Amino acid sequence: MATRAVSQVLRRRFASAAAAVRPPGAEIRSQRSAVFSREQARQRGLYPRIEKIEVSMQGPGLDGTLLIMNKGVSTPLSCARHLTEYHVTNSALALVDGELWPLQQPLTHSCSLTLLTFKDSDPTPVNQAYWRSCAALLGQVLETAFKDDFTVELLTTPEVPVTSGAFCCDVVLDPQLDSWTPSEESLRSLTRGAQQLIHQDLVWEPLEVAPSVALEVFSHTRCKQEEVEQKAARNPKGTVMLYRCGDHVLLSGGPLVARTGLCSQYEVTALHTLGQGAWGLHRRAQGLSLPLQLQAHHTVWRKLRQRAEKLVVEVEVEEATSPSVAQSSSPLTSQ
Repeated sequence: MATRAVSQVLRRRFASAAAAVRPPGAEIRSQRSAVFSREQARQRGLYPRIEKIEVSMQGPGLDGTLLIMNKGVSTPLSCARHLTEYHVTNSALALVDGELWPLQQPLTHSCSLTLLTFKDSDPTPVNQAYWRSCAALLGQVLETAFKDDFTVELLTTPEVPVTSGAFCCDVVLDPQLDSWTPSEESLRSLTRGAQQLIHQDLVWEPLEVAPSVALEVFSHTRCKQEEVEQKAARNPKGTVMLYRCGDHVLLSGGPLVARTGLCSQYEVTALHTLGQGAWGLHRRAQGLSLPLQLQAHHTVWRKLRQRAEKLVVEVEVEEATSPSVAQSSSPLTSQ
């Protein structure tokens, strides 16, 4: 117990010292995106010559369909474009030889391919990827929502089931904001930020990388560097999965859906205080969303929203106290 307490104190001191010399947020995002682009170009260069692969399509009305695609270049979305507009607009995820596969990730070998939608007989994997994607979107909004003189540290995103009632994004805000309680208008501002990203229909670009690349991407945050090391250690291939949405690069514990435009109803419902943690005052932002293909009547949505306001408790969360904090003026940028 004493060892853990000392470790947390040292982490907070490291975080405070790092914040003092931390570059502006826009510069950090630009640097992360540049490293992502460089590695993406390197990986594409591994296939200098066009090699053909056979993709056997599976699914209703598709069994027996064989597509000849380009190794290391063609993606499941490329395959969907050879089918119908329905497959292009409704596909959210793919199965490649039975393995969940991002729609934008290049295919590297001949395989069987199933395109997954929200209306499949078993939409569980798509729903979980959607929940994870909504949390990623919330993290992107939080990273850019605050004024330049406030730092934002995104923590490991809790992997919560859809049945929890809300997707979550854990965050440590600038110590100057430890006494800040977000108002309803603050939550509406965060919601507007998410809706702007949804309207842009941005792609979640996947990129599987070696830990050294991910460590360079997150060179300004020790928290994310530790997460990279943990995820790489748990992966038999020793790699980690990055995604880029606009100029925002994130580390994901599982596949995301193809694009932000698949989201429809989306609302940020709460920002709970969890208590002091390893990196400062930990908070949990929560939200609720439904995909474009599934709409809810406003009365149903209101009930779902009320549930999504309640704190989603996760077993890994420690010292989850909720100290009383004072209301202050909003540190958010206008959305």
